Amino acid sequence: MNHHFELGPLEKAVMDILWERGDSSVHQVCGEIDRPLAYTTVMTTLDRLYKKGLLSRRKIDRAFLYAPQISRNTWEREVAAHLIQSYIQRPEPAGELLISCLVEAVGQHDQGLLDELEKKIRLKREELDHKARL
Repeated sequence: MNHHFELGPLEKAVMDILWERGDSSVHQVCGEIDRPLAYTTVMTTLDRLYKKGLLSRRKIDRAFLYAPQISRNTWEREVAAHLIQSYIQRPEPAGELLISCLVEAVGQHDQGLLDELEKKIRLKREELDHKARL
């Protein structure tokens, strides 16, 4: 896993714009930011995201066009995986705390999602049992 989860608020805002718009120049991203920022600040942020491997860029005339290298879904999955790993690797009861919070949050949000969580747990247990028998 890369360090995609290490995004500051401005980096996240810029990524949100690019996930919505697709290929964009610094000028176009500046026009979409919800607060006034210097052109050079946005340019530096885009360059930092490019160096992190989150963006690709290509030169068109005298300007760079930036595009996301990963989807929002992939990035969110990596953020969630990193968060879960950091809790699971802690001494007990951090893993138990994570599970309790997850079940509580999912249960409050959507009963169907809670059922889906239960189904995924059952499938994972079956997969692990099958591997153990091999």
